[in-house]
Amino acid sequence: MRNRSVFVALFAALISATCFIAIPTGPMQIPIVIQNMMVVLAGTVLGGTTGAASVLLFLIAGAVGLPVFSGGTSGFAKFIGPTGGFLIGYLCGALCAGLILGKPSLDEVYTTPRMWIKTTLAVVVGSAVVYIFGIPWLASAIMRTNSMSFQEALPGALAAGVVPFIPGAIIKIVISVPLTCALRPIAARYLNPGS
Repeated sequence: MRNRSVFVALFAALISATCFIAIPTGPMQIPIVIQNMMVVLAGTVLGGTTGAASVLLFLIAGAVGLPVFSGGTSGFAKFIGPTGGFLIGYLCGALCAGLILGKPSLDEVYTTPRMWIKTTLAVVVGSAVVYIFGIPWLASAIMRTNSMSFQEALPGALAAGVVPFIPGAIIKIVISVPLTCALRPIAARYLNPGS
């Protein structure tokens, strides 16, 4: 139990530490961040519930005022702002990615093509879930700001919140898969030593 708490705190700290790596893009100033890669890694390395717990700890820290959100920002208002859906997506993305791979186990062999494919699937699904939550929330913000329907706002949300980030998302996936395969055996050694 203590090892699990240490890993939850460690990944929450890693996610938080990447908050200053944020490059604003486009008219909505939605930043290119590494945090979304880190939250998916929390899920793929630690498993669904433990990975989600680390993201939840990160979100709570930001909500109570610690400067851990992108650009060193914080506060509960971030959850109701235009990018609030992405924050909720972080939690769900980590959970989904971790559920696909399950708990880390010493019995897993990461040199097989099957495991690399499964890991890639987990990373892609976890990353996509972040956008599945973030884009409708962003579209709702555009809708309210510009007095338009959701259907009218959705293309703008996709243009601002997805298109500029596709190349970076591909790079993050390419980095995340081997990182997961390298880190999961280490996590298994401490989280599930009897596996």
